[in-house]
Amino acid sequence: MLATGAVAGVIAGLLGVGGGIVIVPVLDTALALRGVDPAIRMHIAVGTSLATIIFTSISSSRAHHAKGAVDVSLVQFWGPFIFVGSLMGSVLAAQVQSIVLAGIFGVVALVIAIHMMLPLENFRPWKDVPRRPAAIVLPTMIGGLSSMMGIGGGTFSVAALTMMSQPIHRAVGTAAFFGLLIAIPGTIGFIINGWGDPRLPAMNIGYVNLIGVAAISPMTVMMAPLGAKLAHKLNQRQLSLLFGVFLLIVSVRMLARAFG
Repeated sequence: MLATGAVAGVIAGLLGVGGGIVIVPVLDTALALRGVDPAIRMHIAVGTSLATIIFTSISSSRAHHAKGAVDVSLVQFWGPFIFVGSLMGSVLAAQVQSIVLAGIFGVVALVIAIHMMLPLENFRPWKDVPRRPAAIVLPTMIGGLSSMMGIGGGTFSVAALTMMSQPIHRAVGTAAFFGLLIAIPGTIGFIINGWGDPRLPAMNIGYVNLIGVAAISPMTVMMAPLGAKLAHKLNQRQLSLLFGVFLLIVSVRMLARAFG
């Protein structure tokens, strides 16, 4: 868990993804080794990941904000819808089977990975972030899907913002802050919906495992600034390719978990 937290922290700062993209599959494996019921294993992995992202996002977004890489006006516009979407996603996730969560994680991660790995730097369908009322649908979906997957939102936010002609470093920095708006309501939702489940292992509050949070969070907080520093030393293509490779690896792992 300590090693997982260290790696997740670097990736959180580097890619603005909150570290959940590493934490969820590792926790899923760890819980399997402990013999936790497969029906709730993914729920615990996702809920615990969201709890750790609260701390990671604070550290990562502060580091990016210090470099002027957080779009405050976009946070104010998208933030409330991402928050509500995350709360809705956590409630919905509690109603579906663990294998469904794994499948959703794998499929969505695969699609985004392919997008980020392809040379699409000049693919900009929008010249700027849409500000019309209809634009609230996208941040709500980002919040909902991210909460269901236990990730910080960067998986979707970075790809969406780059297609809206936002610089990759600014997209990553803003996504890091979105992670906090996803993690807080998502964690609350997973705690409430898992409360009192007799299948839970020891040291759980709802679907959040306290051992995982205690071991992972300090390392992610400590290592996230390092990732943010590295992000500003890489060019846009390098950062996009790295993001895609990580997503591809994780998507294959989760699809194997869902359909294997």
